[in-house]
Amino acid sequence: MKKKWITNVILVLLVLVFIGSGLYLFRYFWEARQTENELGELQQSKIESVNEGGEELQTSDGRAILKDYRKLYKKNGDLIGWVTVKDTKIDYPVMQTKKDSEYYLHRNFKKKKDVNGLPFLDANCDVEDNNSNLMVYGHHMKSGLMFAHLEDYEDAAFYKKHKTIEFDTLYEKRKYEVVAVFRSKIYKEEEDVFKYYRYGGALSEKQFTDYVENCIKLSVHQTGIKPVYGEQLLTLVTCAYHTDEGRFVVVARRKQA
Repeated sequence: MKKKWITNVILVLLVLVFIGSGLYLFRYFWEARQTENELGELQQSKIESVNEGGEELQTSDGRAILKDYRKLYKKNGDLIGWVTVKDTKIDYPVMQTKKDSEYYLHRNFKKKKDVNGLPFLDANCDVEDNNSNLMVYGHHMKSGLMFAHLEDYEDAAFYKKHKTIEFDTLYEKRKYEVVAVFRSKIYKEEEDVFKYYRYGGALSEKQFTDYVENCIKLSVHQTGIKPVYGEQLLTLVTCAYHTDEGRFVVVARRKQA
């Protein structure tokens, strides 16, 4: 009798775990769908801005904003740019908050809580500084949102078809060519290894050289591209699950018009 009771309890617990897991997955993907819809609205707003034209809009320093981003900038002044990798879901606004670099880690464009967050530029980076390494972070979501498709760059065929990454600022459209693709991790402070995440923002010539050489050394693809000091870098980063605190990194240099 006691054995049967224990068996029934175990069965009930297993059913509860199954139901709980199902509810969690339903909520996760439901929220992902909601986020995807909201992102679709932002993308549509970008398209409408181009077609509508309208009055010129300037930032506080007097610089004119591209038509594409006027409507979006009016809604949220934290918008710093837009990143696109063609033929993928990576087609998102990029945010920047100087006082709290990770403000958009779990917030959406309306500044409301959202586990998906938004891609954000490190607070130390300046999009107008040619000596800056623009380090942009985005989540790796199981739904495929944010920077999940960044890992596709590990595939040689994908890399060959997507050598160019588009990263617009509020003021101009830019293109960057992929230099290196590699896996890394967040290391312990005492570990004497190359820590790519220490190289965001303005770099000295030595820092720039060290960064480029180490990234190329780690790269899974030999792109044949070696940036020189004065060429702005764009580094896209997302989580990876090959190890604890794993990261997947794609480094690109700005292409001159």
